[in-house]
Amino acid sequence: MSSVLQPAAAEQHPPLAGKYRPVSSHLAIAPPVSVVIPAMNEAENLPYVFKSLPDWIHEVVLVDGNSTDNTVQVARELWPEVKVVEQRGKGKGDALITGFQACTGDIIVMVDADGSADGGEILSYVSALVSGADFAKGSRFANGGGTDDMTFIRKMGNWALCTVVNRKFGARYTDLCYGYNAFWRHCLDKIDLDCTGFEVETLMNIRVVKAGLKVQEIPSHEYLRIHGVSNLRAVRDGLRVLRVILQERSNRRALRRRSPQSPMLDAMRGEVS
Repeated sequence: MSSVLQPAAAEQHPPLAGKYRPVSSHLAIAPPVSVVIPAMNEAENLPYVFKSLPDWIHEVVLVDGNSTDNTVQVARELWPEVKVVEQRGKGKGDALITGFQACTGDIIVMVDADGSADGGEILSYVSALVSGADFAKGSRFANGGGTDDMTFIRKMGNWALCTVVNRKFGARYTDLCYGYNAFWRHCLDKIDLDCTGFEVETLMNIRVVKAGLKVQEIPSHEYLRIHGVSNLRAVRDGLRVLRVILQERSNRRALRRRSPQSPMLDAMRGEVS
């Protein structure tokens, strides 16, 4: 699924060297990496976002949510090869789904456009993926992580929702509602995203567990938004997250009720064919 080559090995085998790109002094990778950045009126923050992105990134996909400022122009000035995709719907989930569809890389990284994420951490995410993980999940509460942007109420809400997901779906998450994640693009075939709002991160976290994918948490530090005001509303979006959890739990129970019949149905299909 993944390819890793140490620099020393690359020197010993020149024919392969051109297929790999160095991402650190100790690691080179073959899979191209796409970074998806959903943005709406984030022109002032984009310089901070793009400045922190590693130069070995294969492509940057900016999903513009009908910005009324010069977000797109700034993005093109900062990263001339940026792929700009216009969002037709509304909501962060819709923007991410649109961006994922436009990616050509084998690895996809989700990064917010408000300047709260350190693009340098992408190395840790990619390293986890090429080492065997399917989904690298950022966590502000794993050892080594942190946040400058969460109120006490939001922390408690995140903890409560995370606890529910861990108990109901057998996960071991330390963070639930965080948008800095990376994954192999084949994961999209198994999690079938179908929500439009901020709850998309929770939906992804639940469905990767239900799909039996290998998840590795990556300690991440969330900084304060640099400019502008967040569209996040703790109570409103917390209720939407809870609704997703309950829906996914209900769907899981429905599958369990149908599962005893599956062998019989399969046998019947086999006889008919």
